Amino acid sequence: MPVEVILPKVDMDMETGRISRWYAKDGDAVTKGQLLFEIETDKAAMEVDAPASGTLRDISAAEGATVPVGQAVAWIFADGEEYTPTGKSDATPEATPKAAPAEMESAPHPYPLPAGGEREASASPPPSSPRSRGEDAGRQMRGNDEAPRATPLARRLAVKAGLQLADISGSGPKGRITRRDVEANIAVSSPMPAVKESLASTADAPLHAVWLRQGNDPSAMPLVLIHGFGADLNSWRPLFAGIQVDSPVLAVDLPGHGSSTRDIPENLDAVAEQVERTLSAHQIGPFVLVGHSFGGAVAATITDRGNADARALALISTAGLGPEINRAFLEGFVGARSEASLMPWLKQLVVDDSLLSKPFVNATLAQSADEGLRAAQKVIVDSYFADGTQTFDIRPALASLRIPVRVIFGAGDRIIPAAHVAGLPGEIATHIFAATGHMPQLERREQVLRIIQELARATA
Repeated sequence: MPVEVILPKVDMDMETGRISRWYAKDGDAVTKGQLLFEIETDKAAMEVDAPASGTLRDISAAEGATVPVGQAVAWIFADGEEYTPTGKSDATPEATPKAAPAEMESAPHPYPLPAGGEREASASPPPSSPRSRGEDAGRQMRGNDEAPRATPLARRLAVKAGLQLADISGSGPKGRITRRDVEANIAVSSPMPAVKESLASTADAPLHAVWLRQGNDPSAMPLVLIHGFGADLNSWRPLFAGIQVDSPVLAVDLPGHGSSTRDIPENLDAVAEQVERTLSAHQIGPFVLVGHSFGGAVAATITDRGNADARALALISTAGLGPEINRAFLEGFVGARSEASLMPWLKQLVVDDSLLSKPFVNATLAQSADEGLRAAQKVIVDSYFADGTQTFDIRPALASLRIPVRVIFGAGDRIIPAAHVAGLPGEIATHIFAATGHMPQLERREQVLRIIQELARATA
């Protein structure tokens, strides 16, 4: 069946979005994770990736169109799949395309949709297309001082190599500068081959990772985010929705999650080693590490191992502080294959289940259809949470740390008891939010982000 491409929700109050750019056109071959289009609201702009590979068909909303959240704007047909034109959507009648907005850092998406790193998009349409006319108008509004378009990784590599983006020609869509463009300029401009050799290729990364934000300050200490069990790196996007941050933000898919390997390492050290290699491939120097739930245990292990230069640690609803965990949730979540069977378990994640919007539920349900993904997560349950018990302990690791550590819990957490924070070393700051469940980063977004940013500033 063809895969629906929907207009996603950028922030919790968003009801519609305006499509400001298309990076591919009807009939183009696209790859999962490739940039498809950009939307904007009064709060943010966001680039949307292809949810599947195939041929893009039936684009129903041109640039300048206002579309309700969750509505289909195109379809992707798999290679060899018979193309039958779909019904067009009822998007708000197209307005005259406005000038394209100045380049904005991609705003985060609050729901688990596939996200790619650097991907090549289709070539630009002819000058007579609405997209070209809109971009010409945008250039007139911005003048000639437009900042070069570049991927977050390309920006970081350019800063490290001392290159100016304005001096680099981009080979990506709309002239976007990619990692390969920066590395090519390093090879030409530097007589020292060791510089180029030191730039590890992300192809060497064992886990999938994406720069969610490039940050306002390329020199600011990056944030590295590790999600919890059953989620993926996209689960962090709501934390930054509509908010500008100084730090670049890199999120990693753990084994058995998202687009990472389905092979599950036998212990936390082995998981940590894969994350460490991934960070090395992405040229991470000193950073602030943030982990949620099972990802918190991984983050604590990484910090304790000392192979990566983590300068501060934030643990949200972390596993590994006690033996108890909601066994019924783990087994029910992994086994659910319908909305009716999934919803009772999703509701246990939060105190206010109105936060579980339809797009979020649909995206999680779509993941449940991936039998390989759920089989890998069943292995995690059996190995790390055998018989409803957390079989690992991060307390010794936390006791040995000499960096700032913050532990955040919801008092109403029904997955891991907040009481597990008792007995932590006195120098570890703990934050327990009332009327909050297992996802404080969603339920107490502003407070959690403030804690993380305080850590980043204090360690800069």
